[in-house]
Order: sequence, then C-alpha cells, then structure tokens
Amino acid sequence: MATYSKLPSGTWRVQVRRKGRYISETFLKRDDARRWATEAEGRIDRGEVPTPSRSAKLRTFGELIDLHIHDMKSVGKAPRRSKAATLKMLKTRLGGKKIAQLDRQLFIDFGRRRATEGAGPMTLSIDIGAIKLILSYAAAVHGLTVSVEAIDMARLALKRLDLIGKGVERDRRPSDEELERLIRHFEDKPRQTIPMGAVIRFAVATAMRQEEIFKVVWGDYAARTKMLTIRDRKDPREKSGNDQRIPLLSVSGFDPVALIEERRSSQTNADARIFPFNHRSAGAAFTRACKALGIIDLHFHDLRHEGTSRLFEAGFQIHQVALVTGHKDWKMLRRYTHLRPESLHLIAAGLAA
Repeated sequence: MATYSKLPSGTWRVQVRRKGRYISETFLKRDDARRWATEAEGRIDRGEVPTPSRSAKLRTFGELIDLHIHDMKSVGKAPRRSKAATLKMLKTRLGGKKIAQLDRQLFIDFGRRRATEGAGPMTLSIDIGAIKLILSYAAAVHGLTVSVEAIDMARLALKRLDLIGKGVERDRRPSDEELERLIRHFEDKPRQTIPMGAVIRFAVATAMRQEEIFKVVWGDYAARTKMLTIRDRKDPREKSGNDQRIPLLSVSGFDPVALIEERRSSQTNADARIFPFNHRSAGAAFTRACKALGIIDLHFHDLRHEGTSRLFEAGFQIHQVALVTGHKDWKMLRRYTHLRPESLHLIAAGLAA
C-alpha cells in the first residue's frame, strides 16, 4: 500500500512498501503522487524496478531527447555538431509524439517521409540509429518502459524497402582542367575576400577537411620541420583531443609550405588562424563557382578525395597516406581513394628508378 503525507512546504510525499521493497518520492500535487505510486506498485508486482519520479513525468519523445542531451552534457559529452543537428531535426519531427505512440508504423511513416524529401539511405540510417539510441538510453539508464523493438522492426521494414542502407561511395575527382578553371575564376576576382585559389590548392596538397583548413593557427605550423598540427581531428572513436601532426608534402602538384608562407606575407589582421575565414562561406563560394562554370557534381569535400588519391599516385603506401589523412584503417581510407589507371605508369617508373 502507498501512504501519503503533506509536508510543511505544501508538497506531497508518497511512500510505497510492497513485497519487501521501499521507495518514496515527492510531488507538488497529490494526483501526481497517486499516479506514480500506482505505476510503481505495478512495476514491483511485475518484478521491475520502479521508475524515479523525474523520469516518470516524461511523456513525449522530445522530452526523452532533452533528457539524453542533459545527461550527456552532465558528463562532459555534449552532442557535437552533426549529432546535435540530427537530434534537433528529430525533436522537430517527432518531439510532440507521446511515448505510447512510438510504434513501428510511426517510424516507418517517418522514414518514408524523409526519403520522399530527399534523405538518402545513409542519412535515414543515421536518423533511425539516433531514434534507437534515445529509446534504448531511456530504457537502460532511466528504466522507462519504451519499445526498442518497434524501431528495430521499422529499420528492418525500411531496409526491405531500400530506403536505408550504406551510403553510396563517391568517386568524383576534379580534372586538372576543372581545378585550373576554378582557381582562375577566383583569382580573376580581386574583390573576393577569401583567397579561394590558395584554399583549393592547399586542400588538394594536404587532403584536409574544409573545417580543418580554416581552424589551424600559426602556432600549429612548424616551418623548420614542415609539419602542421590539426587539433581535435574528426574521428568516430575520439570526439575531442584527437590531435594529429601531419607532414606538409609537395607531391600533389601544389606546395603547402609555400602556400602557408604566402599567407604569412599577405595577412593583415591579427587573427591567429592561417586562413582566418568562415569555412561555410568558403564552401558556399566554391559551390557558386562550380555552378557559374558549369562544373557538375563537384563538392569541396571531393578535394580531400583528390588529395588522398594523389598521395597514392605518388607512390605512398596505405600506412604512410594515413599519416596525412588521419584515417585509422584501410576500410575508411579506401572510400577516399580513387586512383586513375594511368597513374600506375608513374608509380612503376618510380619503382624502377
């Protein structure tokens, strides 16, 4: 039986003693205390652990998302940009749904809508994975009664419909002529604030990601040893503190050291960054230039593919290329490698020399 007592503060304390178990909670309203006590007794009868009042008050999927984010922040692991964006989208789309409404059909309908809007198989797979993470976290950590099986069944259905799966690997490499046109396009624009010609050369020379290029500072550049330190480099296992020193090699047709020194002589502000510009603005400028020049289906990130492929074409081995790109295994590195068959002649010539 549950017993209720009104405290001097005006709140209500409810105590549940059942089958040798004891648990108590405090509520502002007696009705809330009564509902929680009834649920707690039922869980004890089923051999389950009673849900703490904080979790028992959660009613919607959006509140489960907020709970997960709060807990992650409390241990210093706040969701980073891509995960945060996914959770924000899920809260917008599904946040108002009651926990009791989170069934297989709801998730299938969500997947179909996302696919209709243009979400690819890999993107939708990430969305479904994030939903499962929120539900399984609520069940495992907070003891909430949520159906993880529902999202598993929905994933299976969406996979059978070919709406989720592995991402399609891009093999788009810019031709030398396309790179020359892009660089000339920007260098013929004296009012262009971002030195995109130098940025494109540097991206190919170093195989660095767009954000990384615009984050490195002068203190991370060692001119004597021709090394550059990239801070908090992206890695699925290490979200922060994953610093990497990379060699600045001039085997890609562009010299990254010369490009950095050119920046030193031309930079006029006191910004600590070598390329003190907004990476999103640079990406937008690149996209606009491709459209203006009629260059089809080329993304800024493809320059990383190009730089990686040129390292292999120069004769470097897998483990050596990984020291530049930051990849931890061949499976991931292979996705960024698209060798041109004719490049084997150059490698063969180098081996014979």
